[in-house]
Amino acid sequence: MKIITATKLFTASICVAALVGCQDGGTSGGAKSEGKKEGKVMAEVNGGSITTGDFDRELKNLPEYLKAMADTPQGRKEMLDTMVVRELILQQASKDGLDKGAEIDEKLQDLRKRLVVESFLKKKVEAESKVSDEDMKKFYEQNKDKFKSGDQIKASHILVKTEKEAKEVQAQLKAGGNFEDLAKKSSVDSSSAKGGDLGWFGKGNMVPAFEKAALALKEGQISDIVKSDFGFHIIKLTGKRAAGIRPFDEVKEQIKGAILPAKQQEVFQKIKEDLKKTAKITIKEDVLNSVSGKKEEPKADAKVPVETPKVVAPVNK
Repeated sequence: MKIITATKLFTASICVAALVGCQDGGTSGGAKSEGKKEGKVMAEVNGGSITTGDFDRELKNLPEYLKAMADTPQGRKEMLDTMVVRELILQQASKDGLDKGAEIDEKLQDLRKRLVVESFLKKKVEAESKVSDEDMKKFYEQNKDKFKSGDQIKASHILVKTEKEAKEVQAQLKAGGNFEDLAKKSSVDSSSAKGGDLGWFGKGNMVPAFEKAALALKEGQISDIVKSDFGFHIIKLTGKRAAGIRPFDEVKEQIKGAILPAKQQEVFQKIKEDLKKTAKITIKEDVLNSVSGKKEEPKADAKVPVETPKVVAPVNK
């Protein structure tokens, strides 16, 4: 199932993001350099600590597509566990003296420069590359064929790991429990943040067991427990629609995503041109040409020409 398959990938990505750390270096940083901490302590690690403040900063720096995953109990657990591992690595590196030295200082200076440039560009590009409703409607009218779809259904689900858990959730639903609230509380899928909502999808987008059960439901109906390779699902059908062109409001964000990159590139090019207009720049072509890539050593049986042509590095304009 494409949507649910992403769960494992998201969890792995969260672990990588948390282990490497957010771009501004926001981490507990080892017990010796913690300083004043914000928020409640979530974990203690050899005298060091990871607080809700650390966790929130980490979450803030995750890519947008990972943030929803971190809203699940399993996602938060995985993220905190990896932050603990990172803290252990930092502490051991400090003991080994690997947190000091000219190489570290040089890399920190390079990182600071990149972050300042990134912050400047992010602020300028976001401010000047707005996509208007008029732009999106024009794109929609000119590309309606791109928004055709077959018969589709809309569903929500609650995904748990064991049949026992599924039966407990099922009992709560039968007792009058709210499906969306139970999804937020119990589901281990990234959709839990949205009350289990999986959005609209057609045939072939889900694993067979899930799809068969969902297609058999009437609108508003809740399924029995459905087993798949991902766990145990309880599915609620929330909508059905016939084949046709999807309405503008539904594809609005998709259109924005299609238009925005080109707008941002235009703004970026303009920023570069405007900065160069007011700057005094001298390019030393002879020096540039002297720092060309490493030349290959000639083979033993190769004939070396009397005059080896110079390799000129390309100039990025």
